[in-house]
Amino acid sequence: MSILLVILTFVLILVSLFLILVVLAQKAKNDGGMGAAMGGGMAEAAFGADTSNVLSKATINGAIAFFVLAFALYLGRIYQRNHATPSGESLPTIAAPAASKTQFPTPAVPGKAPNSAPVTPAPATKKP
Repeated sequence: MSILLVILTFVLILVSLFLILVVLAQKAKNDGGMGAAMGGGMAEAAFGADTSNVLSKATINGAIAFFVLAFALYLGRIYQRNHATPSGESLPTIAAPAASKTQFPTPAVPGKAPNSAPVTPAPATKKP
């Protein structure tokens, strides 16, 4: 499962880079913008007069692929976390010693009889 998640992560990075390049290659509606500065003319020469339509479709398809891959990775990581097997790298479980009643006496609750006999105070010593 982890190999599939690594492959999907790599594909998601490639789709992200593709999406960035396609968005930067588009011409702005008002002026040439970044697309004209970074080779908008080359895209027009390669795809003809219908360049904006091709780049718009590529942007839409890239965005759909990005969100589908991101959601698939999210579900894959949840599945991996819920079905993880304990490995040798985890912290060991240490059993704590059982506490006896003499170490931690239970506090007296008003209106309820105590579980043990009341403790009598030690006789006071007289100081000279």
